[in-house]
Amino acid sequence: MKAFLKKSWALLRQLSGDDAYERYLRHHVLVHPDEVPLDRKSFFQREQERKWNGVKRCC
Repeated sequence: MKAFLKKSWALLRQLSGDDAYERYLRHHVLVHPDEVPLDRKSFFQREQERKWNGVKRCC
């Protein structure tokens, strides 16, 4: 039962994007091992800018 809850929690975090920083760090270590990763605050600021800058709507 404990393993099921742990896997369910991990899936929920993945679907909600709550684990985005951890996924970023794993990717960064694999693809850019010689560069220093962003800290958590800078990562989330960059993601918010990426997500919301350039949004074009009629209303």
